[in-house]
Amino acid sequence: MARIFISAQHGGIEGGRRDPGAIVGNTTEAAEMIQLRDLVVAELRSRNQPVLSVPDDLSLEQTLSWINARAQPGDAALEIAANAYGNPSVRGASVFYILNNVQRKSHAELVLLAYLRRIPQLPSRGAIPDTATATGSLAFCRRLSIPSLIMEVVVLTNPDDRAILQNRRRDLALGIADGLVALSRAVNNTTPTPPDVTYDAIDINVNGGIYGERGIIVNGNAYIPIDLVDRLGVNLADAPDVVRLTYRGVVYVKAIELRDFNISVSWDANTRTVTLRSAIGNCPGAFDRIMGFGNTSEVQLLIFLKSNNESAVTVFPDLPRLYREEGAIERVNHDIAFAQMCVETDFLRFGRDVLPTQNNFAGLGSAGGETVSASFPSARIGVRAHIQHLKAYASTEPLVQELVDPRFRFVTRGVAPLVGQLGGRWRADPNYGGSILAVLRRLYESAGLL
Repeated sequence: MARIFISAQHGGIEGGRRDPGAIVGNTTEAAEMIQLRDLVVAELRSRNQPVLSVPDDLSLEQTLSWINARAQPGDAALEIAANAYGNPSVRGASVFYILNNVQRKSHAELVLLAYLRRIPQLPSRGAIPDTATATGSLAFCRRLSIPSLIMEVVVLTNPDDRAILQNRRRDLALGIADGLVALSRAVNNTTPTPPDVTYDAIDINVNGGIYGERGIIVNGNAYIPIDLVDRLGVNLADAPDVVRLTYRGVVYVKAIELRDFNISVSWDANTRTVTLRSAIGNCPGAFDRIMGFGNTSEVQLLIFLKSNNESAVTVFPDLPRLYREEGAIERVNHDIAFAQMCVETDFLRFGRDVLPTQNNFAGLGSAGGETVSASFPSARIGVRAHIQHLKAYASTEPLVQELVDPRFRFVTRGVAPLVGQLGGRWRADPNYGGSILAVLRRLYESAGLL
């Protein structure tokens, strides 16, 4: 019988310490999700539904490996989480799925509908593609070998949502269990079982031309032959977690995972064609070197920002122009700086630590040990400080303009010429650079450059 894997997001060891997730009031996201997960597991077992609960002490990488090592055709996976926002009025539940995967979107809608039937007082935030997140993708949705989704059950920072979570936990668990049973049935209506597994063939469009070899569809995901991966210049030797499978003597790679290697991946349902583009170079330094010039126009930056936060351009309409101008003066890649701004401010939504009136677009600290982050008199000066701080990390060249970055002198000059080297320096998160690059890829895809 097909099984369900269920994981409570956060709670494991990340970066050498326990990850609590969001901390609100006297509780943490991890603690709340573990309690809810345990109730879901008990409910599923009472219905004779085979279920595997992911151990709580695993990191994200270990969680993915744990599930992939046990997964079988017909299984499905769900991770439950709670969101948190600086604005306490934001509330509701949502389910994330892989962008352009029609089957997975239908699964997400199915799970969310079943969940909300049990808690009609909880608003729906809809089925959302994982590219709408700050990181640009969700590993739990993309790197498992079985159909997988992430559900944000409530917004923990909203008092009404938090009250529902803590006072009606049983109802939430029943709704999740309903959704998981429906998901398992939907997956097994379409998932072939051994030994007579047959996968449908698909066309592959590479940089505008149809590739001579075809790919396959597995559990709603496009897979491409490994020889094409080599032709694209992608080296998977140091990426053992990229999902591969052998089918009829050929090794195939899950196409969507090539996004992490600067390959644009999209799907045309009408022609059943996966499209790959690699216009921006793959090698380190061609894509992620901080010093240099960006590729996007002011209009392309505006469109990207507006697509991620409709109100952002009304508050800071000149920000794309300021990043292009200030970046060009100091020869800092304005695309990278703009992507970092999107990560730091959540596309100009900001949060409780930094207010829009501070014109601090990069989370810069003050120099005197104050409890608040740095403030700047105008948006241009705030952007200039951001550009100068990037230049401090990426170059030993002197500044062109007068110094406005309060922490410029504390940086060891030239220590981080590549975006990935900002992790553990600009922010404690070792994957901080990866978050910036994920947004940068989305920017280039939006602009048609990748």
